[in-house]
Amino acid sequence: MSQGVEKFSFTEFFSKGQYETQVETLEKSKNPKKIKIGVPKETRLGESRVSLVPNSIRTLVGYGHHVIVETGSGEMSNFTDNDYSEAGAEISPNSKQVFQSDVVLKIVPPTLDEIDLMNSDSVLISPLQIPILNEEYILKLKKKRILALAMEYLQGDDGNFPIVNIMSEIGGMVAMLTAAELMNNTKGGRGTLLGGVSGVPPAKVVILGAGVVGTFATKTALGLGASVRIFDNDISKIMRLQSAVGRTLHTSSLNPVYLAYQLVSADVVIGAIHSKTGRAPILVTEEMVSKMKEGSVIIDVSIDQGGCVETSEMTTHHKPTFVKHGVIHYCVPNINSKVARTSSVAVSNILTPLLIRMGASNSLENLLYESRGIRHGCYTYKGCLVNEYLSRRFGIKYTSLDLLLTSNL
Repeated sequence: MSQGVEKFSFTEFFSKGQYETQVETLEKSKNPKKIKIGVPKETRLGESRVSLVPNSIRTLVGYGHHVIVETGSGEMSNFTDNDYSEAGAEISPNSKQVFQSDVVLKIVPPTLDEIDLMNSDSVLISPLQIPILNEEYILKLKKKRILALAMEYLQGDDGNFPIVNIMSEIGGMVAMLTAAELMNNTKGGRGTLLGGVSGVPPAKVVILGAGVVGTFATKTALGLGASVRIFDNDISKIMRLQSAVGRTLHTSSLNPVYLAYQLVSADVVIGAIHSKTGRAPILVTEEMVSKMKEGSVIIDVSIDQGGCVETSEMTTHHKPTFVKHGVIHYCVPNINSKVARTSSVAVSNILTPLLIRMGASNSLENLLYESRGIRHGCYTYKGCLVNEYLSRRFGIKYTSLDLLLTSNL
């Protein structure tokens, strides 16, 4: 070994320098974008909910964002204009001023006239209710170059749909309580008590779907004493439902023959099927409905995705039911609006962190690029339709959002 060359052992070679002072590197800070957020008053479908509640507005204002709320937006959820004003929001009687915000939050999709009020290249966050959607609606969003995000298709980092999940919890409970009410004689039902009493058998409930809606509908039905049958092709969902309930239940895969057999004697049917991409599949045909008992009840919670019962037609809270083949149908897409305050707080809790991330990302394009879950909820972007299902449904050209984002980098 030549003189002057330092000799290291194997261990020293890999450990040398590990405890020496390292050069500190700091991430270059980004200037958070201040967003103007508009909360219009809901005027469609008898909607009572509001997209942001005062407590959430306090948080957003604390981050430097400007929130403008249309007069009376929270009244049906028991939030006054004073509550919003005290939270730091600007209260405006001018609907146009609210719709000209950078980001517009809606609990139900805006009308064509409301879309006209929006600025080009603004952001719309609202549900994508397929039954009331048409080609003109999509083309209007494209022409305005509005970046539209469907609330119910926004995914979390774990792949779940947070707004769908929380609304489904509420929807499952409300659906079963609504069914119990509709079975009363005063509502045109058979006069059957959901849980029965001593010596009288309980009502028979058939639940289609073992997801979150199905789970909470099942818990509510069992809590009221009903006899429950659950159908789902995903056996793992059925196993999770049984684990959540803590008991063995009467379950089955979606076999049409056995389903038809159970429907004949059912008092209540809850449609709780959710599609991850587009329309919910039809599981109950009109022929099956025609063989059900007169005065029985169908609650189609899937109606916001087209419904899973062939005879379902969208209804509103002003006229929530119709009768077909002697069966009472309840097909209100915003069923959670019956408990508006609880639902509003639940939605607001999910939208608030999203809006904070939007501001912190400095641009929505950055946020879309970074978050696959948010990209999943996007259906129009810079004048392009980026939802493949809607493209097939309306025959409008489809463009990949991933390609659009990478081409702008």
